[in-house]
Amino acid sequence: MNLIRISWGVLALVLVGFAVFEGAKYGGVAIAVLVVFAILPDLSLIGAFAERGRLRPDRVRLYNVAHAWWLPVALIGASLVVPIPGFGWGLRPGLEVFLAGLAWLAHIAVDRVVGYGLRAPDGSIRPVGRPYVPAGAAREQDA
Repeated sequence: MNLIRISWGVLALVLVGFAVFEGAKYGGVAIAVLVVFAILPDLSLIGAFAERGRLRPDRVRLYNVAHAWWLPVALIGASLVVPIPGFGWGLRPGLEVFLAGLAWLAHIAVDRVVGYGLRAPDGSIRPVGRPYVPAGAAREQDA
């Protein structure tokens, strides 16, 4: 395991620990938001596989957007800075958005720890912490 994956692992531990704390602190609605947004990024995988381990090229962009770290960070930042009204779920205003970003970022961090990075245009996984070598380039180097 390399330093980048270890860093993602530390972040994943902190985020998951904080999510558990927030879920225990605020109860059922908070837990529901955390679970939904922890699962939500992988909904982009439904019907997206072309073959074992490779996504269809037309679904790569959706997967990469759903697994980009900056989107949940923007949600977390917006919930801390922008006055967001509550959704009427019994939580303080803006907490739902904060918890959504927290769970989403925790999902991405756990994916990176186990080696699932973003996808290449051909649908293959770009390894986390290692340079990406396209499938055709690897064959050319071997020849």
